[in-house]
Amino acid sequence: MIAVLQRVSHASVTVDSEVCGKIDNGLLILLGVKNGDAERDAMLLADKISKLRIFSDDNGKMNLSVMDVNGGVLVISNFTLLANYKKGNRPDYMNGAKPDEANRLYEYFCDYISTLVPTQKGIFGADMKVELLNDGPVTIVMDSEVLK
Repeated sequence: MIAVLQRVSHASVTVDSEVCGKIDNGLLILLGVKNGDAERDAMLLADKISKLRIFSDDNGKMNLSVMDVNGGVLVISNFTLLANYKKGNRPDYMNGAKPDEANRLYEYFCDYISTLVPTQKGIFGADMKVELLNDGPVTIVMDSEVLK
């Protein structure tokens, strides 16, 4: 499972001209589910993300987690994170899990992280418009394979 985290001052996701998820201070998470991913991958990422110290303390040092700052997370499914761009100019997405399994694990990730941090989410498979104001910017790419 691949997650791209962006520390944000605010973020929202709109589907069919309707806002379906919105947070203030927190993390925008783009989540890609790979072939072979399982619930354990979702749990490992969610646990690490919720405790990752990338928010500034009173001294300006990145020493606080999204939980410490009472922030939220906005989770957006994003199969394009699994793009294979080695050959040619049109990426393939064969590394991504099949839609039913990807959706199941996306929902599992969202449900699990919501037990740790206030969580909003997009709609799996929808054409989503994501707006955000980066804070920093701070952007981190995580792979659940690294956490095993």
